[in-house]
Amino acid sequence: MSRYPALGAHCRTLAQAKADNPSRPKPAQAGCTALGAGARLCDAARVRTSPSRPQLHLETARLAMRPWLADDTSWHRDLVAERGNGKPSPQQDAAVIDGLLARTREHGVVPSVVVLKSTNTPIGYCGLIVGRASIHEPELAFELFERVHGNGYATEAATAVLEAAARSGRSRLWATVAPWNAPSFRVLEKLGFRRDRSEWDDQGEFVWSVLDLAAL
Repeated sequence: MSRYPALGAHCRTLAQAKADNPSRPKPAQAGCTALGAGARLCDAARVRTSPSRPQLHLETARLAMRPWLADDTSWHRDLVAERGNGKPSPQQDAAVIDGLLARTREHGVVPSVVVLKSTNTPIGYCGLIVGRASIHEPELAFELFERVHGNGYATEAATAVLEAAARSGRSRLWATVAPWNAPSFRVLEKLGFRRDRSEWDDQGEFVWSVLDLAAL
């Protein structure tokens, strides 16, 4: 994602509320992990079995969603800084964006940049990531600036992503969220995710949630 998952999407993020196998999930798993930190390149075997590419150009009543551009470092550095670990250098963030662009070309399982229509400004990202899961059953990742929290944008953007995931032929999505990230859990619950299990890594506990797209 999912915290407001960090692109990091990966992003264990609802932006890391401030607010990214399980002995590797069985073909089907997703989570919000920070892009950058959490987003990992999938191996060649995963790419070969990749289903159709998710749609990256999406639109809702209030939001426009698009693929990443090289100059998105202009705002993404500030978003990363909200995680509380400092602001990445232009070079560091450019490497993150380059990785997203590479994954876009490789298999297309990357989040979209979320743009607020009323101001035509990026407010974060939302979409699918391989993360701890797989191309077939990726994780949902989302991370928005704190200043726009509380307006329902994460749910609105994620709903469009779920619809696009279903159109791509995927039947299940996952999300991984730190147990303290109540805002991200609320978004996931609104979307229909249910908690599946807890696991631990070097950052501590994270909770797997799952969504059966066929049930929507």
